[in-house]
Amino acid sequence: MSRLNFTVLARDGLARRAVLELPRGRIDTPAFMPVGTYGAVRAMLSEELESLGAQIILGNTFHLLLRPGVEVIQQHGSLHEFMHWQKPILTDSGGFQVFSLSKLRTITEQGVQFRSPIDGRKIFMGPEESIQVQYQLGADIVMSFDECTAYPSNETETRNSMELSLRWAKRSHQAHNEHNNSAALFGIVQGGMFESLRQHSLKGLMNIGFDGYAVGGLSVGEPPTERWRILDDLADKLPIDRPHYLMGTGIPEDIIEAVKRGIDLFDCVLPTRNARHAHLFTRYGTIRLRNARYKNDQKPIDPLCTCLTCRNYSRAYLHHLDKIKEILGIRLNTLHNLHYYQSLMRDIRQAIEQNYFHEFVTEFYRLRTTDVN
Repeated sequence: MSRLNFTVLARDGLARRAVLELPRGRIDTPAFMPVGTYGAVRAMLSEELESLGAQIILGNTFHLLLRPGVEVIQQHGSLHEFMHWQKPILTDSGGFQVFSLSKLRTITEQGVQFRSPIDGRKIFMGPEESIQVQYQLGADIVMSFDECTAYPSNETETRNSMELSLRWAKRSHQAHNEHNNSAALFGIVQGGMFESLRQHSLKGLMNIGFDGYAVGGLSVGEPPTERWRILDDLADKLPIDRPHYLMGTGIPEDIIEAVKRGIDLFDCVLPTRNARHAHLFTRYGTIRLRNARYKNDQKPIDPLCTCLTCRNYSRAYLHHLDKIKEILGIRLNTLHNLHYYQSLMRDIRQAIEQNYFHEFVTEFYRLRTTDVN
């Protein structure tokens, strides 16, 4: 039985405007989830995230397990109370972070033994442990434990990795049900750059039965043409009555291309990471504020943007704050970038609802290739 309600309200080609309902709130899709790795979206108050339009955020199981530890969070009740965010939270399984510790981990059928990158202590994580931690965090959407296949990998390596992820997905599903967990559980499609392996993975996950389906193992170094080839093949095979989530992909162009292929949920650290490096997203492209040309520029980042930053501060001021390494600059940059992403998602939803998504995409690309004044 599904632990969420998912209703498609409108379609424009494969693009979908839908509503995902969870006990802690409604999510209008397509939606972008700001990333709160350690239980905080960098430089942002929870109230600010809500005012920007965020309806769900992502927490990182692996990092929260290491710091501050599940016991600390549980003393507050759940991750929601710990970070003062009462809307839905999706937690990733920790699989990608374990994947990134290639020199500190050993993978077996049971799971992954790794050394903490913080203090070197030995930690074991398998499907049951991952689900247990996510359950203790109180997540509203939890992810099955998987192995993220490296790029490039040959077909034999990719098959072995995908089949291991499928076996772990079945154990994740069993562990989730044993907890009588009210959260929704998503399976993760793996299979690298091989269409037949992706299809095999998806079929196996559908036979197990999940509340939603994520596509993992993309944006790991492959060329965009390879990414879209894989999504093109999966687009009409993902269950139409379940939400589709593309993990870790998030530049604006990638979001547009994925929505065209039926993706509903996104997450990425780019809005906050780029803000810390003074790279600001606009409808006309990306402004790199460290460029000396902005030292005396009195214009806002984007004259048409309605965010607090653009309404009140000039490019010259933000350039100055970055130059002196003032933390206020990071906050104002982050507010702008997250506002841009949430505004982009609202515009996408409206375009699908009103059946002009094709025209919207054409105009999006026209503006993004226009020089930033």
